[in-house]
Amino acid sequence: MTNLTRALTGISGILATPYDADGAIAPEKQAPIVERALKAGVHILTANGNTGEFYSLTTDEAVAMVQSAADHIRGRCPLVAGVGRAIPDAMRLAKASAEAGADALMIHQPPDPFVAPRGVVDYVKAVSDAGQNLPLILYLRNDAIGTDAIAALCEIPGVVGVKWATPNPMKLKAAIAASPDDIVWVGGLAEVWAPSFYAVGARGFTSGLINVWPERSVAISEALEAGDYRKARDLIAQMQVFEDIRAEEQGGANVPGVKAALAMMGEDCGGVRPPAAWPLTDDQTARLRVFMDENGLLARAAS
Repeated sequence: MTNLTRALTGISGILATPYDADGAIAPEKQAPIVERALKAGVHILTANGNTGEFYSLTTDEAVAMVQSAADHIRGRCPLVAGVGRAIPDAMRLAKASAEAGADALMIHQPPDPFVAPRGVVDYVKAVSDAGQNLPLILYLRNDAIGTDAIAALCEIPGVVGVKWATPNPMKLKAAIAASPDDIVWVGGLAEVWAPSFYAVGARGFTSGLINVWPERSVAISEALEAGDYRKARDLIAQMQVFEDIRAEEQGGANVPGVKAALAMMGEDCGGVRPPAAWPLTDDQTARLRVFMDENGLLARAAS
């Protein structure tokens, strides 16, 4: 395994994109998030993922965010750069990410309503060509393209991993069996789903929690790697309310939950852009504050 593929078997932390008071990106506010994650031992950091509000950013903003993430990380862990949208935008962002020093590209699965499985293969190949042969990680959020198409995607030269972000462990198991043995399958639905995905052959998981409480993510990763599923489940249960809030409003509270938690810690990273839900409701805010207080996270604001 390379350093990248080994890191993929750990935690892929998805960095939030901070905004200023006027709603413009504020890359400098990301620095303490990166430092906290690295100090805790997070294995990989990702710019321009969904917790980074990728689809709310312009291509220029996405370029700026991957450049700033590279500046903050300074080679201390692998940097994965999310790319996607229209092919010209994805190719431009792939090229800029490579030039910024990214170690791999994470290709968002095209959300177009008219997606042909074989067209996705052509899409990935086009983006790969622009990325100066960086390793590729496929971000799979729709497994309806079928096992054969997923296996074909995994056979594209340069693909080293798949972030599986659908709640279908048995389809994941079938995809693993049909694909090359050297692909790293990463749980793409964060900590809560990690034990189920591990049980069928995945390794590692993505996390938005790392922006707020990376130590908990690392503890869950260590328990899963040790095969201690009971401990992992207990650790997950203690942060379940955070993920429950983020899952509300059809997932529209996902990033708002992270941004609100950061603000409670004294790290105001601004709000979120529509169509996400902002601000949190009074009930969501109250539950989040109790969670933060019970786990000592509000104390960080005081310190």
